[in-house]
Amino acid sequence: MSEFTPRVTPSPDGLTAEFYAHLAAGELRLQRCDGCGRWRHPPRILCGACGSERWEWRPVSGRGVLYTWTVTHQALVPSFADDLPYAVVVVELEEGPRLVTAVCGIEPTALRIGLAVEARIARASETIGLHYFVPAR
Repeated sequence: MSEFTPRVTPSPDGLTAEFYAHLAAGELRLQRCDGCGRWRHPPRILCGACGSERWEWRPVSGRGVLYTWTVTHQALVPSFADDLPYAVVVVELEEGPRLVTAVCGIEPTALRIGLAVEARIARASETIGLHYFVPAR
C-alpha cells in the first residue's frame, strides 16, 4: 500500500473514542500513568503495572520500529481488494507501547523486524482519525 486511505471507520466509545478524537485533532496521544509513569495502549481505566487510576493523555513521538507483521493476500473485506497484498503491522513506539496499524510506502516483501518507522494520521471525520506508519527518513 503506497497511500493510506481509510476503508473502514471505527465506531468507538468511552476511552477508545478519546484516542480516536486526539488523532482527528492531528495528534497521536496515549495514556501515561501518573502513578508510575508507564505508557499504555489500548486505553483503560487502571494501570496494569501499579493499579493507579490517575493518568493523562500525552503526545508520543510517533517514532518506532517494526515489531512484527502479517501479509494479507485475500480480500475478506471487499473494500480492501485493491490493496492486495498488504501488511498489517505491529509497531513498537519509542515510548514502549505497541500499536497494530498499517504501513505505507514500502512493499510487504521489504519489511524487516527493527525497521524504523514514523506515524502519520489520516482524518476520517471530525471525531475520528486513524494512524498509519511510513518508513523513517
